[in-house]
Amino acid sequence: MEEAALLDFMRAHIARGNSAEPLYRRVEMALAEAIHSSRLKRGAVIPSERTLCAALSMSRVTIRRAIEDLEREGLLHRRHGAKTVVSSRLEKSLSTMTSFSEDMRSRGLEPGCIWISKETARPSPAEMMALGISGGDQIARLKRIRTADDMPIAIETAALPVRFLPKPAAVGASLYQALEARGAMPVRAVQRMQSTPITPEEARLLEAPPHTSLLVVERRCFLEDGQIVEFTQTKYRGDVYDFVIELHR
Repeated sequence: MEEAALLDFMRAHIARGNSAEPLYRRVEMALAEAIHSSRLKRGAVIPSERTLCAALSMSRVTIRRAIEDLEREGLLHRRHGAKTVVSSRLEKSLSTMTSFSEDMRSRGLEPGCIWISKETARPSPAEMMALGISGGDQIARLKRIRTADDMPIAIETAALPVRFLPKPAAVGASLYQALEARGAMPVRAVQRMQSTPITPEEARLLEAPPHTSLLVVERRCFLEDGQIVEFTQTKYRGDVYDFVIELHR
């Protein structure tokens, strides 16, 4: 987004905001909305404090407070040389069951995928245990690279008993849409997480530095009647993805 257009957007957002809110908070909300709506892309440099002060007719203290709050929230990152950029890290909440596509769209990013394989096969020992099936059963196995605004984020491998997905080759961009169409939409999940080093092949697929750590999430998904419908292993780039959980006392 051009700087002039961004400043116009911020002025309009601040003008129609709650006048009872402190000025720094209104600036903060305008910048946050510009990020969430993709007017400011990941990695984009925001206007300087001096430019924001002049364009919004606000003090340096007000602008700095807004930027510092957004830095603490992880939306902005201050680089050497006084440039402040939109953070390239992504956050995933562990308190709700959402798909990768839902997570990306909620952050103003366009989800995508690059299919590696869609097949019917015999389960691996790990898939047998996770799905509660025998070695003689058939599964649908789908492997793909998940992207956000065309940037590779994760490698995902989903395994499902073939009765829930008899034709894996017919799955389009959304596995959950295919499951919903068959009346097999998961309603509950159990997850576990661990960290693992990246392999050379994974680094190539994810376009990641060779020493990047991976955050591995294994998820077992259940239908309302308790049947296990899906076992998914997703390997996220640890250098761009954070997992967040909200705790209550």
